[in-house]
Amino acid sequence: MLCKCGHTLSTVATPNDIELHVYTDREMDAIIAMDTMDPLDIPDPEREVWRCPQCERVYVFKGNKVVKTYVLESDDE
Repeated sequence: MLCKCGHTLSTVATPNDIELHVYTDREMDAIIAMDTMDPLDIPDPEREVWRCPQCERVYVFKGNKVVKTYVLESDDE
């Protein structure tokens, strides 16, 4: 995928710095309630989230479609 800044984003390599594992509080509670130590038992998050290492834009996917894009703001403003 091409980021809006022009940087190519790919999650083919594992591990990578693009894909983030983001869970809601409810999803995390359900994972904790599973009481397992095997990482293979942990379900994938509901949404896939990617972050561009160049501009730090964050893309949120639903299935294979980007449904939200977040752009980093400076706190200096």
